[in-house]
Amino acid sequence: MLAIGCLLMVGFVSTQPSKERNLKVLPKDISEEKLDSLMETYNKGLGVTCDFCHVQEVKNGDTTLNFASDDNPVKEEGRRMMRLTIDINKNYFNYDTKVHPAFLTRISCNTCHKGNAYPEGN
Repeated sequence: MLAIGCLLMVGFVSTQPSKERNLKVLPKDISEEKLDSLMETYNKGLGVTCDFCHVQEVKNGDTTLNFASDDNPVKEEGRRMMRLTIDINKNYFNYDTKVHPAFLTRISCNTCHKGNAYPEGN
């Protein structure tokens, strides 16, 4: 009986808050793990943290990130750069058509940025 009660509780209690999504370039069905991994490569390629693109909000004294907000114009610039790298990878390099172009890494943020949000010459 205790095991059944525990199983029922799991259905009602979330151990992690769900992140609202606003995906316009990446696949809508991307897993949390794949999304986090991809975002981490962007962070490293640009030498930034998540709040470079995502809006910080203070709620109940806690600072959180609003991942769905488009209020930071840098986020749209990031999307433009994602489209650029997708286009280059898809059109100029051989790739497996079963793989979404957003996951291609021949050309990436790091190719030009090399860990600098504003690379030399820009």
